[in-house]
This record gives sequence, C-alpha cells and structure tokens, in this order.
Amino acid sequence: MNAPIGVIDSGVGGLTVLKELIHRLPNEQFIYIGDTARCPYGPRTAHEVRKFTWQMAEALQNQSIKMLVVACNTATAVALESLQKNCPFPVVGVIFPGARAAIKATTRSEICILGTTGTIRSGAYEEAIKSLSSSSSIVPFACPAFVPLVESDEYEGEFARDLVAKTLEPLKKASFDTLILGCTHYPLLQKHIEAAVGNHIKVLSSAEETAEDVMELLTYYHLHQETPSTEPHVFYTTGSIPMFKSIVTKWLEIDEPNIQSIEFE
Repeated sequence: MNAPIGVIDSGVGGLTVLKELIHRLPNEQFIYIGDTARCPYGPRTAHEVRKFTWQMAEALQNQSIKMLVVACNTATAVALESLQKNCPFPVVGVIFPGARAAIKATTRSEICILGTTGTIRSGAYEEAIKSLSSSSSIVPFACPAFVPLVESDEYEGEFARDLVAKTLEPLKKASFDTLILGCTHYPLLQKHIEAAVGNHIKVLSSAEETAEDVMELLTYYHLHQETPSTEPHVFYTTGSIPMFKSIVTKWLEIDEPNIQSIEFE
C-alpha cells in the first residue's frame, strides 16, 4: 500500500526506533513528528501527554498515514489504548515490545527498567512484564535528567558520561541481569549506561522488537509497500530545526533531511 507510516515522539528519542524501522523496511516512507518544544513528557500530567499525543496523531492522520508508531514510552503508557480504539489505522507502542525483549534476554528473571518519571509512575512496564512472566523481579528506576541531556545534543561527551554514572550509582546495590532502556531517548546514551552498570548486564532497547511488531502488522493487514517509495522521509519538529537536524543527520546518517516546523495549540 503506497502510504506513509507515521512515527511520533516527545522529541528526538523516537529516532532510535525509526532507525530500526528504516533498516527493516527500506521500501517504506516514514513521517516523523518530534514534539521537542514540549519535551520532556515524563514530568507532565497524563492529561497533557494524552492531549499532545493525540495532536500529533491527528496531524499525521491528515497526511493519510497507514499506520502509527508511538515511539515514546510515556505516550505509550498514557495514550496507546485510546489511540488503538479510535484511530482508523493500526497503532503500535513501544512498551510491550520492550518487555518482551527483556523476558527473552533475562536468565534470572531479574529486570531493571530505566524510564522517565511518567513511565515509571504509570507502572506500564511492570504490568507488561508480569503479563509475560509473573515470577519476574522488577527494579523500576526513573532518570529524569536523561531526556533533556539528549535533546540538548550533549549525549556523547564527558559531561554525559559523568551524569549517567552519577544517576545510576544507586543501581549498584540492586540485583538484575537485564536492563530495559524504557525511554527511546536512552539508546543515544547506551554506551554510557553500559559503562555505568557493567558489561555483565544485558542492556536492551525496544527498537528491534517494535520493528518486528510493525512488520507483522503490515503483513497481517496487507499494507506493505511492494516497491521502493519515491517519497523522502519527512521530519517535523515543534522546536529548533538546526538542533533537530543535527541529531537526525548524525543518528540516521541522512544527508540534508527534509525537516519542517509544526505547531500545536
């Protein structure tokens, strides 16, 4: 089916999911909205997150998308159910795929979840993990400083390394063998996170499992683009275009990405 797939996030974090989607589905065109002006979503109320998520979904519906990927854990926790019930196209979130990846990886059924304050507060990961393995031991851990760090494009240097190490220091007293990056911004900090928790811990993102879900739904609903799309991927941001472009260019390795501004009330 010759129609784009929409991807939404509170900012640039969803690009980690988009990268995997582009890799797995080279024929498809993607339209991405990053709500960088109102990021982070983690500290916001459920009402605000739901409103913002629906604004992005409706903007993409107006562009005739065939599927929506909610590449934000906080938005998935708060708004996925209402989107799936009311949108005229399939909607995929990132929490259940992340939980599934952790269950596959853990050998001791001891799982740590790193997430925003909103995602951790929602208990959505615990619920998803328990639905797959009721005996799992779960360590939820909020990291509110990580999203602003990534959004500021300062995720690669010594400052980021030191901040991650200091934030995760309390986890040295916890018992787990697998860690979920329960925010799509966090894979941009993965090397620092792995250094902080030690190489004996499996550190996973939800990107690969989410891409698997998208591929399965495209097949189920016969929505695959059979030949390569002639349309370029399109990126919208509610914030700074130069900063957004810098991260898109580095992370997705796309020269001169098509980035446009979008505003919501």
